[in-house]
Amino acid sequence: MSQPLLPLDVFPTIPSIRQRIHAARMEDMSIGFVPTMGALHEGHLSLVRASQAECGLTVVSIYVNPSQFGPKEDYRRYPRNLEKDLDMLGRCGPPSPVVFFPNDEEMYPSGFSTWVDVGGVTEPWEGYFRPGHFRGVATVVLKLLNIVVADKAYFGQKDYQQVTVIRRLVEDLDLPVTIRVQPTVRHADGLAMSSRNAYLSPPERQQSRVLWKSLCLARELAEQGERDADRIVERMREIILSVPEARIDYIALADPETLAPVREIRGRTLAAVAVHVGGVRLIDNCFLGLRS
Repeated sequence: MSQPLLPLDVFPTIPSIRQRIHAARMEDMSIGFVPTMGALHEGHLSLVRASQAECGLTVVSIYVNPSQFGPKEDYRRYPRNLEKDLDMLGRCGPPSPVVFFPNDEEMYPSGFSTWVDVGGVTEPWEGYFRPGHFRGVATVVLKLLNIVVADKAYFGQKDYQQVTVIRRLVEDLDLPVTIRVQPTVRHADGLAMSSRNAYLSPPERQQSRVLWKSLCLARELAEQGERDADRIVERMREIILSVPEARIDYIALADPETLAPVREIRGRTLAAVAVHVGGVRLIDNCFLGLRS
């Protein structure tokens, strides 16, 4: 049975959301924060519920951040449906989250010229294929964390490199927030939930299952005793390229903390993939040696 729809407070400006958070602080509430770009799905809602379970007030930001999109990426067509998003959030149950819904002028006012560059963990994978992406991510996340000043901020494992970048940002700049990472939420066939799944045609939606199949194979091979990372990657590549519409950006086996590539599976290892299925770019990951 679905939750009844609860009314939500939506705050479009920085002073207004800060005033609401200040009021919650005066009532000794802890603050949880879930940053999103809208187009919400069950993966986002799992983060909201985790915050509701641990914090007195949950703040959800809905903002499609232009600075993290490259010139040939999908900023203009990125799915936007505020009414649907608010309906979904309103059915998360009490205590009702509040929504921070700024526009571009609020986040990047005229004269804005300060950017955040995180080194090291931003360089491979998404950093290589999407130059400038993490500069935009780090800048907007730092701004949002400074606006909300949450006790805990919630992210999904699906965007593992992004989470790693944010953890580095928080540690390096001594931000007073705990980063909480929640498991990837999947469809019944294993495809990781993503706002970009809406772009997939029915045939592409079927073909997209190959990402999770390749990751499951990697985990199975590791569990069977395969230790050579190159052999595991090659088997993953074979599965993915069995789909005619698939084009691989990367397949990586890496240290979960540093994202440095590994040649031999000796302990907990991250397997990560980025694959174009038709015109849609999808990412996913899992741990080898640990169920996830």
